[in-house]
Amino acid sequence: MSSFVTEVLASSGKLEKEDLSSKISKMSRKVEDTKEEVCDMINKRYGDFLPSLQGSEELMVQVDEVSKEMDMLKNCIENEVQQNIHVAVAEYAKLKQQLEKNTIIITMLGHLKEFHNAMEEFNKALLEKKYVDAANQLERARSSVDSLKGWKTSQLPLLSALSSELTVQRENLIYHMGDEWKRLVIWRLPSSKEPAGLKSFLKVELNLSHPCSKDGEPRPHALLCCVLQALAIQGDLQHKIKLFSQVLLKNMLKPLVVYPSLSVRVTEQQDEGTTLALQCLEESHEERSTPSQVYSKLLLVLKTLHSHLLDVSICDKKLSAILGELIWEEISQCIIHDCLLYSIPTNSSQLEKYNTVIKETEEFEKSLKEMEYLQGDSTDLLKYARDVNCHFASKKCKDVIVAARKLMTSKMHNTVKIAPDSKLRLPKLPAPNSEAKVKQETTKEEITMENTKQLSAWSLCLPACRISESVQQLMELALNTLCEAVGSSTQCALQLFFTVRNIFQLFYDVVPTYHKENLLKFPHLAAIQHNNCMYLAHHLLTLGHHFRAHLPQPLSEGVATFVDMVPGFRKLGAQCFLAQLNVQRAELLERLSTAHNFCNLDDEDNYIAASKAVRQVIHQLKQLGTVWQDVLPVSIYCKAMGNLLNTAIAEVISKIMMLEDISSEDGEHLHTLCQTIIEEGPLVFIPLAEEKKNKKYQEEVPLYVKKWSTFKELVIVLRANLQEIVDRWADGKGPLALEFSSSEVKNLIRALFQNTERRAVALTKIK
Repeated sequence: MSSFVTEVLASSGKLEKEDLSSKISKMSRKVEDTKEEVCDMINKRYGDFLPSLQGSEELMVQVDEVSKEMDMLKNCIENEVQQNIHVAVAEYAKLKQQLEKNTIIITMLGHLKEFHNAMEEFNKALLEKKYVDAANQLERARSSVDSLKGWKTSQLPLLSALSSELTVQRENLIYHMGDEWKRLVIWRLPSSKEPAGLKSFLKVELNLSHPCSKDGEPRPHALLCCVLQALAIQGDLQHKIKLFSQVLLKNMLKPLVVYPSLSVRVTEQQDEGTTLALQCLEESHEERSTPSQVYSKLLLVLKTLHSHLLDVSICDKKLSAILGELIWEEISQCIIHDCLLYSIPTNSSQLEKYNTVIKETEEFEKSLKEMEYLQGDSTDLLKYARDVNCHFASKKCKDVIVAARKLMTSKMHNTVKIAPDSKLRLPKLPAPNSEAKVKQETTKEEITMENTKQLSAWSLCLPACRISESVQQLMELALNTLCEAVGSSTQCALQLFFTVRNIFQLFYDVVPTYHKENLLKFPHLAAIQHNNCMYLAHHLLTLGHHFRAHLPQPLSEGVATFVDMVPGFRKLGAQCFLAQLNVQRAELLERLSTAHNFCNLDDEDNYIAASKAVRQVIHQLKQLGTVWQDVLPVSIYCKAMGNLLNTAIAEVISKIMMLEDISSEDGEHLHTLCQTIIEEGPLVFIPLAEEKKNKKYQEEVPLYVKKWSTFKELVIVLRANLQEIVDRWADGKGPLALEFSSSEVKNLIRALFQNTERRAVALTKIK
């Protein structure tokens, strides 16, 4: 009866729906129970650390069975719903929602199962030192945890326990791999307390402890490959190689570049592996290694590392390429600044030989590219080597400026004699191009046609004088630098030419400032500085013209000139010497101020003071004559001494003319003092005697001392009588009238003679 009822109900579809409901309810309870048991087991395994392997396996089977039942039930429901789509939508909506929830839970349980299996496989692989498998399993476990984090219904305490376990195991794996790395790559380094130097670097050793392959070729060990691959999977390879590269640079590669006496010793032993050690075979007398020495030492290290450690592909990239990216920039800069910079020649004649260094650099980079340390074509190292012309110019310019500054700050008093026929030792330069040559010949013909009268052989020649030896060397330095510019590239020639201009500009700025106190203190140095400036100005007039035709454009088109600097140097020399003349003039006036205005010379004390003042003036002039005699050109010397003597005479004349009463005894004393000046003053013009064409120096004195004739007339008046004075006046046409005004002569007569009729008559004749 029951089976008949069942069949009837089944045919109507009611029974199957009730059976489905009951089945889904049972299934939901079963899923919840399974979920609780799985979570409990996972918590116990990874949270509480309780062993439950057997229970977990049974649960996994149970999870699989429940999954299968769920799949069957899902298919059944979907078929039923499709048959009764319009009728049963509302009835099956709740059931489907319940089913989806159960599906989510089953998926989560699947991720938990995946995590558990991955961790089991990880532990097994770690024990067997299969680091790549271990790293992959750890990534599987991480993927499962990441998937669980994506579900909003995930239980946070459980996820926290899984994440914690994942972190612990990752650190465990990295520790094991780091331990293996330390066994395979062993550094022996000097103590950090020991100061860095040649001796400390001799203690540096790198041991790569892995045996060679059976065929004798050194290849990285399989274990090393596993360790590196696992590090790459875990994202820690870059950090590890970076640390290795820093130690390699600091303790091996850079010292080999910096210290010429350091070399590399490579030893290979079957048991201990390969060892790279720094050694000092012999003390090198060279301050810097040559580029070829540096390249050979570095290649030995990098080739050894490549064959025993770095010839491994990690994620389709060679380990040597990874290391190369980390070290290349720093090591190339080290090679440039500590080796190539010092290999740049200091002479343009050596530039051709530098092609050897360029080829060596190309071969060095080619070898690095073959080992994949380098990627791409253009690098800073090769570019630096190829730009040797620019670097030569920069180095040359720097050396020239340093040498020039050293000359400018050296002592000025070491002098050399310059004769009128002295010429610069100009180098032989190659003939200019044909067009310039034709132009020059045409110009010469025109000049010859126009100038029928030739200039004197001494035209545009420097007069005989003394200049500083350092200034002569400075001019030679400028000439040599301009010679280097001839035949150079345009950029190089421009750099060198403007460096020469900078030399002279530096002299203009540095010397007056650096020697300022001495130039004011010592007349000798002031005269030398005057000559130095005039010497430079003289040669700057023609220096650019001599080199212009041999320099590249735009220098050959008129840019190569120094003429604009000539007025500045002439003014500088003149100002320096005039400042010294002012100092000497002030000293002369100060000495004459002690003469008590030449009054009351009948008093013994006054006469002694006046006589002493005059003697001091003469002595000062003689001392200056001794100092300047062989230094200054004759004309400048005579003008300078004449100017100073004129200052002293003008002061004496002024003081005497101010006297209102001159007794006969005072007149005699004044005449004696003035006669001393007349007799000894001209002696300071002795250099004129060296010139045969000049008259005797005493006769030339009025040319340089404006007040000389005035002074001589005054001396005559001091001892003359009234008639003689009137005769020398000669109605305003005599020699006395040429030097003094009528009022000045009258005042002198009133001071020298008493008020008598004869004096009155004489005064009336002075008009």
